[in-house]
Amino acid sequence: MEQVVGSPKGWIDGDESAKEMLARVLTARPFLLLPPLHRVPLRVGNVVELVGPSPSSKTHVLIQAAVSCVLPKEWNGVHYGGLDHLVVFLDLDCRFDILRLSEMLKHRLIGESIGSMKRDLEKMDFDLWNNDRKRRPAYDEELYVLCMRRFLYVRCYDSFEFLATLKTLHYRIQKEEEAHGTGVHMLMIDSIGAFHWIDRASTFMPVGGNNRKSHSLQTVSETVVQEIRKLLVLHPMLVIATKATILGDIYSMNDAKWKLRKPDTSNCRSRSITSQQLPYREYMPSIWQTFVTHRILLRASDDHLHVSNDQNHSLYFSEWLLPSLSFIDKFIVKEAGIFIVS
Repeated sequence: MEQVVGSPKGWIDGDESAKEMLARVLTARPFLLLPPLHRVPLRVGNVVELVGPSPSSKTHVLIQAAVSCVLPKEWNGVHYGGLDHLVVFLDLDCRFDILRLSEMLKHRLIGESIGSMKRDLEKMDFDLWNNDRKRRPAYDEELYVLCMRRFLYVRCYDSFEFLATLKTLHYRIQKEEEAHGTGVHMLMIDSIGAFHWIDRASTFMPVGGNNRKSHSLQTVSETVVQEIRKLLVLHPMLVIATKATILGDIYSMNDAKWKLRKPDTSNCRSRSITSQQLPYREYMPSIWQTFVTHRILLRASDDHLHVSNDQNHSLYFSEWLLPSLSFIDKFIVKEAGIFIVS
């Protein structure tokens, strides 16, 4: 029987060295990300789905996780606490703003370099910071360039480009890992359902003869899952995908919007939303649904949180649906990142 190099069975049978065993075990160790991904330890190989209406800060959560991934653990004596790896970002929505990533990374670099990120980012006057370059705190430009280069961005305009990207991504990752001297730790997809309705409404004809498999909605989803599985074998990564929600038919648009945006948060820390309160209908094929290992619901609220300097920030809610946790987190989104509020 052929042994898989680096597998647990290979170590038992003596076909895996101690170095290979340690590399495999350390790679598989769980890690914690910043809110709202902080409730459950995540491992490479997990597939996390961020589901919610637009806007509900799904892309912002991806950006914050990407910043944490590309940052080093330590640089020139400053502790940044990053994962020190590459990120692959597949933009299927074609609306990603690279400036948002750049600004959040700069804020993170400044916050860590001045010694206390949490205290200073909450109190810093960002309007003054942006408008007055003389008073703007300095950040390590060399580290900034390094982190930005670790963010590998790919834009896809339809399912064919998405499938072509997945089929060739192994070679791109291999090349980038050799150039950067570190591996890819996260594969981000924004948004996995971007082409669903176009594909569903289109009639795909077999290419090159009747013996070729037609590109139906089901076969596209099957190929996507299959290609991601292959990538995870060759390049163990954490997959994080966003997905827009669809409102249920049993609600009118106004009622559904009100129910979704105005939940009863009197006991946010200990109450879970019931299916009757959530107008959320799954539309992705079952093969994708079973592929997902973790799912988080993100929602926007009509309420705003008043902070210092007469600033108001939109309030958002996050709830773990898979695994199901019995509480809801409230958070706000600032230029410096996402902050949990009590």
